[in-house]
Amino acid sequence: MNAYVFPGQGAQYVGMGLDLYETYPLAQELFENANEILGFAITDIMFEGTAEDLKQTKVTQPAIFLHSVIMSKVLGDRFKPNMVAGHSLGEFSALVANETLNFEDGLKLVSQRALAMQKACELKPSTMAAVLGLEDSTVEKVCEETPGIVVAANYNCPGQLVISGEVEAIEKACEKMKEAGARRALVLPVGGAFHSPLMEPAREELAAAIENTTFNVPKCAVYQNVGTVAVSDSEKIKKNLILQLTAPVKWTQSVENMVKDGATLFIEVGPGKVLQGLVRKIAPGVESRSADIPK
Repeated sequence: MNAYVFPGQGAQYVGMGLDLYETYPLAQELFENANEILGFAITDIMFEGTAEDLKQTKVTQPAIFLHSVIMSKVLGDRFKPNMVAGHSLGEFSALVANETLNFEDGLKLVSQRALAMQKACELKPSTMAAVLGLEDSTVEKVCEETPGIVVAANYNCPGQLVISGEVEAIEKACEKMKEAGARRALVLPVGGAFHSPLMEPAREELAAAIENTTFNVPKCAVYQNVGTVAVSDSEKIKKNLILQLTAPVKWTQSVENMVKDGATLFIEVGPGKVLQGLVRKIAPGVESRSADIPK
């Protein structure tokens, strides 16, 4: 069974999507449509902007979404998912790919999500940190025992978690992680505490937008970051998508459940190869590769 997976923030690169734009009339049409919907030429930033330009949340999120979704569209009949999943932002790409959302609504929600998260980041100094080489339970325990807001945010693969919270709390937690035996505990260059209680203002804003958007019956199940099991009910999908902003990304558990439900091949659709690497660490016996775009 084919599991298609879609990357999240951090997968962007300078020049992303240009090959699709130049090769496929459908891609060109969708990119131009996106420029109109967003009200600015995101293609200029994607194709010719600097890494710094691309790092702005309001640009990064729609850029990765567009790259991923347009790749799935140009695959045409070759795109045959039995199940889908996306890492954080990638969940929106997955929901367009399995036809829960249409392209325009998906892009509008991603743009609103990015702007709402940016605003939430500006309310309080906050950040995230990668913790390598510790058991999940140890990371959770250190977070609980550290004063201030700090939580486990991304369960990326065994031995690789990302924590999220207030700057001071993250710094203290990193020291404690090293004392507990972490191979590394490194503060990340991000603008805020994604997937933590500090994203509550963004969650409220996004909830209103999601409630006003049509969600269709998906053509295959999605394994969401919240819940981690196969979901095909559009109301449940909505609820999980709203919770996702303040809840952890349970990627390890999602991939394990996909394998348990019969996934034998994971195909990453979008920029980069991060998810393939994570899948290999979570389920070493399963094949994973990038989407093979026809030339």
